[in-house]
Amino acid sequence: MSRPYADLHMLDALADDQPMFDRWRQGYGVIRHLPETQERVVQLAEQLVAERLQPDTDAVYRTLSALDRLTSAGLWLVAHMTYTNRVRTDGSPLEACDFKTHPEGHTGGALNMVPGYAAYMALNALTGDTRSWLMGQGHCVAAIDAVNVLLGNLQPEQAERYGSAGGLDHLVADFYSFRQRPDGRTEAPLGSHVNPHTAGGILEGGYLGFAELQYVHMPLPGESLVAFLSDGAAEEQRGSDWAPRWWRAEDCGYSLPVMIANGRRIEQRTELGTREGLDGFMLHLSRCGFDPIRFDGRDPAAFVCTLFTMERRLKKAAREHSQGLRQYPLPVPYGIAETEKGYGFYGAGRNAAHNLPLPGNPRRDAQARELFNHHAGRLHVPEKELKQALELLANHRRQQRPLEKDHPLATRNPEAPALPELSARSDTCSPMLAVDDFFQALVASNPRLRPRVGNPDELGSNKLSGVLCALRHRVNEPENDQESVHGNIITALNEEAVVSACLANKGGLNLVASYEAFCVKMLGAIRQELIFARHQKELDRPAQWLGFPVIATSHSWENGKNEQSHQDTTFCEALLGEMNDMVRVLFPADYNSTQALLPEIYTSRGQIACMVIPKRDRPCVFTADEARNLARTGAQVVDEDLSEGTPLLLVANGAYQLSELIHACERLRDTSTPFRLVYVQEPGRFRTPRDRFEAAACLSGPEQEHLFPRDYSYRVVLTHMRPEVFRGHATGICGDLRRTRVLGYINRGGTLNEAGMLFANQCTWAHALYQSADLLGRPASDFLSDDELAAVEGHGSPEVLVE
Repeated sequence: MSRPYADLHMLDALADDQPMFDRWRQGYGVIRHLPETQERVVQLAEQLVAERLQPDTDAVYRTLSALDRLTSAGLWLVAHMTYTNRVRTDGSPLEACDFKTHPEGHTGGALNMVPGYAAYMALNALTGDTRSWLMGQGHCVAAIDAVNVLLGNLQPEQAERYGSAGGLDHLVADFYSFRQRPDGRTEAPLGSHVNPHTAGGILEGGYLGFAELQYVHMPLPGESLVAFLSDGAAEEQRGSDWAPRWWRAEDCGYSLPVMIANGRRIEQRTELGTREGLDGFMLHLSRCGFDPIRFDGRDPAAFVCTLFTMERRLKKAAREHSQGLRQYPLPVPYGIAETEKGYGFYGAGRNAAHNLPLPGNPRRDAQARELFNHHAGRLHVPEKELKQALELLANHRRQQRPLEKDHPLATRNPEAPALPELSARSDTCSPMLAVDDFFQALVASNPRLRPRVGNPDELGSNKLSGVLCALRHRVNEPENDQESVHGNIITALNEEAVVSACLANKGGLNLVASYEAFCVKMLGAIRQELIFARHQKELDRPAQWLGFPVIATSHSWENGKNEQSHQDTTFCEALLGEMNDMVRVLFPADYNSTQALLPEIYTSRGQIACMVIPKRDRPCVFTADEARNLARTGAQVVDEDLSEGTPLLLVANGAYQLSELIHACERLRDTSTPFRLVYVQEPGRFRTPRDRFEAAACLSGPEQEHLFPRDYSYRVVLTHMRPEVFRGHATGICGDLRRTRVLGYINRGGTLNEAGMLFANQCTWAHALYQSADLLGRPASDFLSDDELAAVEGHGSPEVLVE
């Protein structure tokens, strides 16, 4: 590579000698190229020619000139998307009636994203590679849609609406139009955030900070990912600075994180908006193992140069590691695009730039209208000139490469895994051992599927010792044989970070396990994934990544020793509220029922399973055949005595609850009281479905009737969850609530054992019988001794209820 051009005189001389360089150097509209960027562009052009990626340097400068025009047009279109109902492609001023009654948009951030996303497109055009992309600040989607529409990089429904004559008018009018179809869904194929209509979109970005946790785990070897990140999220999301800790050339693609440092949140400056804050962040990145690169975030050419440099530096570091010249962690390049919020339009750098930068609504305010027309006019690109630029950049057919909407991460579709066959057990053991046995065998049977285990802490304590020995913690300096530089277990006391490692690993096999109480910290990341996958399904483009379980173990009923902070059933309750076809909420009670669920979970596509599994030893209640049937139907008759009269229907949901009701059945049998005991492993199968997709995941009416006959009108339920949650979702099980009692977690706990937790929450076998007697109109003394009755009524010793 030639040495850098040292001063403006040499750049001037080059401009005199190379007209194409001089044309690009002049900039376009609001786009200016600093001397530092000019030097870097010259180096880039020479390197692209040296690598035979471009025929000559003029071709590079021509492409970058086209990029300036694409960027300017993108900025122009974003401003129109916020404020107008139409565009004038000839650049003539808009009139009052052309503006929206209620403008809306995250304008400043979207304007800042245009140079970056347009540069990503240009870099692909220059090198002939279609890289993947990701944007953490999903509210900046207008930038993505604008550039995609201009370049014709569209999903079918957007191409139909925006890719033909009048398409730009439709685009700006649709943005925040709020129009709905008869079924309630939005009419327009775009939204306020990245969604499955967004060509190439893979993450909504509605929860700021999760892209920062996921990007390093996304690309597979041979792939490159450009990750656009938020400065506010980057400075506040702990875990985003751990990427060098996890990156390994042997099983990771090239991650290229770029932070858009515009210095502002919605209504205040970020810490990185100060010189001291940005300098401190650079130092912090270096200490974490990053290789930070600052550049002009207002200039799309600076983005191209930086991304190219980042990719080459990471590849070079990987080569040096393979040659024994470097050790992990390798320095991961990190771009910092310095800009101001809303650059390119009126109000840049102010708080108002976040949403509506103009001082008034141009539809009613003449001054605001004049400001819009003036500043939009500076961004306008004549139609002929823009068309020539777009034709140069949209070179996919010439290069025989996919459109960016079909980048590798957007089309992830791993092979179906080979499933291991394991033996059932009949002894008393931890149900978590089924997970341990199965996942070890699954990974061994599928060497081409990259494994990831998300672990906040204590795999051994949670009965996953085999997984730990086989896959090991990923560390830079191993201390023992449970750690390895190339381990596949991502361990950090940060539930958001570890679940993100698995949510990001859509090309492989995943397992997440945590204490139930602390799984709650994962909810935002999981919910964002479920929503995106559901919307893909509704568009008939369902996600194809392999399903996996998020396991809540050391759960509330067996974690009494650690105070009530460790006793929380919120995680499964919250996920039960999501669509049941996207997340299955499961309560396997023993080893065999746990094992029977795993094959279907790992062969599903675009679906997560929440599994609430005890880690302590539990008796094997179900045979292998019964467990398979339980996995298929979601519920199973465990015991019944139908000798006389209408049976009392007992329903257990949760392993400890099942044991309590099995004990209660002994008393019922002793007193010749007819009963049926049903175990409900998957409550969501018995809800009233909310749409056709969920209906397909629910048990049919006749199947529900077979398990829960309507004439079994008296019912007592013991649930792992809060009783109100179970009643609300499992309406098909609870029947007439006047004749049903639901017992569950009522927010009581402390330093207790399992029996103490059950008693504190009035969920013992004796409490179930007490409620049964009340329903049947019989005295509780029919089922309970005087001491037992005193304990249930709160004036006797709880110890008499313990076997």
